[in-house]
Amino acid sequence: MVNKRNILTIILIFSLFSLKAQTLPQIVENNNQVKQLIVNGKPFIFLSGELNNSTSSNLDYLAPRMENLKDRHLNSVIASISWELFEPVEGKYDYTLVKGIIDQARQNDLKLILIWFATWKNAGSTYVPEWVKNDIVRFPRMQIKTGENTGTLSAFGKNTQQADEKAFAALMKYIRQYDAKEQTVLMMQVENETGIMGSSRDRNDMAETAFHQAVPDELLDYLNAKENQLIPELQRMIQGRSLKKGATWEEVFGQGADECFSAWYISAYVNEVTKAGKAEYNLPMYVNAWVDWSFSKDLIPDYPSGGPVSKMFDIWQAGAPAIDLIGADVYPDDFKQLCRMYTQNGNPLFLPELAPSVRQAAYVYYAIGQNALCFAPFGIDNSFSPEKAAVLSRSYESLKGFLPFFAQHCGKDKNVGLLFTGKKEEWLQLGEYNIHVEYLSERNEDKNSPESGGLILQVGEDEFYIGGIKMKLHFYSRKDGMHTEFSLHEEGVFKAGQWLPERRMNGDELEIQISEPSIRRVKYYLFK
Repeated sequence: MVNKRNILTIILIFSLFSLKAQTLPQIVENNNQVKQLIVNGKPFIFLSGELNNSTSSNLDYLAPRMENLKDRHLNSVIASISWELFEPVEGKYDYTLVKGIIDQARQNDLKLILIWFATWKNAGSTYVPEWVKNDIVRFPRMQIKTGENTGTLSAFGKNTQQADEKAFAALMKYIRQYDAKEQTVLMMQVENETGIMGSSRDRNDMAETAFHQAVPDELLDYLNAKENQLIPELQRMIQGRSLKKGATWEEVFGQGADECFSAWYISAYVNEVTKAGKAEYNLPMYVNAWVDWSFSKDLIPDYPSGGPVSKMFDIWQAGAPAIDLIGADVYPDDFKQLCRMYTQNGNPLFLPELAPSVRQAAYVYYAIGQNALCFAPFGIDNSFSPEKAAVLSRSYESLKGFLPFFAQHCGKDKNVGLLFTGKKEEWLQLGEYNIHVEYLSERNEDKNSPESGGLILQVGEDEFYIGGIKMKLHFYSRKDGMHTEFSLHEEGVFKAGQWLPERRMNGDELEIQISEPSIRRVKYYLFK
């Protein structure tokens, strides 16, 4: 007779082995030189939205909004977990919200990114527990002037860092225990828009002491090793300056000393919190930047100093190697430039927060065409009017089925994003074709009308998929003396990974004109 206890032991061991053997989500570079999030062996792109900060603080409030997002064709959502609600009493964790958020995401067939609102939220500390807020001695504050406390916690508070680490580790342990098998939660954002407002650096006694000491050797080693690969703004900052060990912050960074100092110590703090979380559950983790609206032109930061803005990429990559990538919170309107700035140093394009605007219905095509891992307008639950939400929903609907196919085929020089930015036409090259794009619409926010936008994916020498809104395209062979004609022109959708043509357009449609959000498949043949 088989011993029941032995059977249970075998089942338990098998279950633990299966969980350990399961591959966690990870960011890898594909064979076409594009970084992708791989989930259960397949690339995944977040066609997403970020909830308003308070939405996920109450499960009853959250439930109808999560149901609505599924109907609007999202494949994922970004929700927040605040330290104050997770650990209202020191050492006692409340898992109610995190469990409920995961459950509701599963019920609505949505994947999750969770934000850890802890030491920093928009350069403040509004989401820390009361027991932290009420003990300034144990949890010291950032000071704009020496001796004058602010409401923001200091990156030099070791007790604060350790408490944040402990709570985040407890959160990640719970997510592993509850969700590792189903993998509803795919990524984590650690803190939110870190940095210092009102001053270029912290000026409490601990910070003052550190600022007048030598730049840490590990940062100098990084700068010396990558001297010719640094972000251009940082290269200019340190040009002709001493990078010898023992040099001070001002000797190395000149006018940028305060911001670089802040970036180093804040990134090092976030790195320790991230490491503590990853030790429990090694999901990909990122930080987000309150971007520089001057595009690095202003010397004095008008954004949280020390945050992971693009010109601080090198400092953050040296100080926080546990972080997988840096995301940009996009509110300025020069979208193409921001995308370029936040894809430097090998950083993949990741857009976890964008302005709640009708322009996102066009931006989403451009971002995906530029190999974005995530596209998530902010306030997706209630910051869009019903009319604006409907416009964005139509773009999402056209893309949702297409994205798995796109993710399998995308790569360097295989796809491109299209966006109207003032010029009504442009030429571009993809493979052996020159492509003329005419943009047919400017944005009109009052009429809920986005500008023209789109993407092109090349899957064969003469075969392309085109998605977008309000544009016209013509393809011309780059081969001398060759004429170009449609072999195939279809409008259709992807379902269960398969292309389903809805209209064959080889008749009067002798050009590609896309008015409403849709996907086209085109093939060409050449002749003399």
